[in-house]
Amino acid sequence: MPSATAWGAMFDPCDDAALLDLLAALDSGGYDFVTTTPATHARVVARSGHGTTLRDLLGWSRIVPPDALDPALRTTLERAKVVETVEGGWRSRIRVTRLRGRLFVHSPFPTDDPNAVFLGPDSYRFADFIVEELARDSICRNVVDIGTGSGVGVIVASGPASPARFAMTDINPDALACARINAAHAGLHVDALLGEGLADFAGEVDLALANPPYIIDEGERAYRDGGGMLGGQVSLDMAVEIAARLSPGGRLLLYTGSAIVAGIDGFKAALRGAAADAGCTLRYRELDPDVFGEELDRPAYAEANVERIAAVGAVLTRR
Repeated sequence: MPSATAWGAMFDPCDDAALLDLLAALDSGGYDFVTTTPATHARVVARSGHGTTLRDLLGWSRIVPPDALDPALRTTLERAKVVETVEGGWRSRIRVTRLRGRLFVHSPFPTDDPNAVFLGPDSYRFADFIVEELARDSICRNVVDIGTGSGVGVIVASGPASPARFAMTDINPDALACARINAAHAGLHVDALLGEGLADFAGEVDLALANPPYIIDEGERAYRDGGGMLGGQVSLDMAVEIAARLSPGGRLLLYTGSAIVAGIDGFKAALRGAAADAGCTLRYRELDPDVFGEELDRPAYAEANVERIAAVGAVLTRR
């Protein structure tokens, strides 16, 4: 069990031990929920108001009358302090999602808060990318998940990889708190480092995992805003920093997105140059040719004539 978690404002005062009990109860009860994109989520919840099931409460972030829930689960939810009373019933302060067989705690819908802890379709693609790449070679001593969010990267990597040390970093205390709970539920001990990039991680890295933001976000929310280069700057800067810390033969598995203009992937070209400068080889491929299409209506994309946003996977390996 993790030590008392320093929750940020969003989840304070959630109770760690009770939250782990809740996840255990959900697991044993077969709870299942797949988190969609925000646009899909909004469409689904717009069809009806209040909910009646555990999935409505913990998945779809609907208001649910407490007496519609199992009494034992009601008690556990109250102990974990993850529900609040509103008009019409309870509203959850967390979502719980199942990904590759494991349960993950993250932020409720809508994820408008600057410190929201996001998990969605990108997380599923990121997890599949990790599993596929580690099937090639899973031998490593130090694994670091940079900008861990809900901890998907490091938890998924803990299956096929057998390192001496797992670590995760994030600038958001709520993200680290969620990731620590999720790791504890998965039976994994992870060093949690609050800070940006690898600033607080000592030593070389054998396997780095990163799923940085890549969308242009007018609100500049840290979990979502990819910065310049039509959303690619944060990913490029992160790759440059991590490449310098890789051990010989060490790898960075980078899952991100690239805005394609007139058929040209400018992020790929920039990353290829950065990898060469860092003494790394690069493998790069599109994992999904068209994600978050609704974003193309935003002025920054329309003015640049972006024709699609592709989800991409890149592997940088230190020579």
